[in-house]
Amino acid sequence: ARRRKSAARGPEDCIPSPPGYAAIPIKFSEKQQASHYLYVRAHGVRQGTKSTWPQKRTLFVLNVPPYCTEESLSRLLSSCGLVQSVELQEKPDLAESPKESRSKFFHPKPVPGFQVAYVVFQKPSGVSAALALKGPLLVSTESHPVKSGIHKWISDYADSVPDPEALRVEVDTFMEAYDQKIAEEEAKAKEEEGVPDEEGWVKVTRRGRRPVLPRTEAASLRVLERERRKRARKELLNFYAWQHRESKMEHLAQLRKKFEEDKQRIELLRAQRKFRPY
Repeated sequence: ARRRKSAARGPEDCIPSPPGYAAIPIKFSEKQQASHYLYVRAHGVRQGTKSTWPQKRTLFVLNVPPYCTEESLSRLLSSCGLVQSVELQEKPDLAESPKESRSKFFHPKPVPGFQVAYVVFQKPSGVSAALALKGPLLVSTESHPVKSGIHKWISDYADSVPDPEALRVEVDTFMEAYDQKIAEEEAKAKEEEGVPDEEGWVKVTRRGRRPVLPRTEAASLRVLERERRKRARKELLNFYAWQHRESKMEHLAQLRKKFEEDKQRIELLRAQRKFRPY
């Protein structure tokens, strides 16, 4: 029997790609021998469905390692075309409606593991070039070093500490937008009050007689002081256990005395209502 000699295969040819994806080998640095693979495909949705990402210009990337940041991923794919934006996520975005912007202070990003990425190019040709991209590509170079290990942990911790001034500005901006929204809703409700709709119904809103005023710091202190005095008076009244017991016994005695008085009063009323024909 003859044995056929198989053609020599490199390590990159032995890595299977998921159906519909192209594999791009990357390395963290030149010292690393093994390659890590990014699996990419053109992002697309069903016809008639809205998407957050622009069609034909978005590249969907799987298996993004933790050390690969948005800046480094943009630099790796910059040879394919001008990159407009890069966003890393913990899992694929299945929502069809546009996402609301979330605060980095009140909605911090979770500690990332392997992630997915959405890369938006300026032109559709960038997606085609990325699908045909060969590697391996270097994530960390001398001109663009990428932090890893303890240095990355220290940097992530420093970034997690919020800047007080930036936090104050964001809170003030949110409160101004909220106050404006409430004022617009109240003005709209006031305009619609008493105006009949198409079917002749009049919308009636319930309002209190006295508007609730916001509690100031002085008012809050007065309430706390009043509660403290009430609690201190109660503690002084029943400071000892025997005082509490004596007060209960005295209260029971008063109840018994009142009960006996009520019985005598009832007997007297019954005697006065006795029938006397003569």
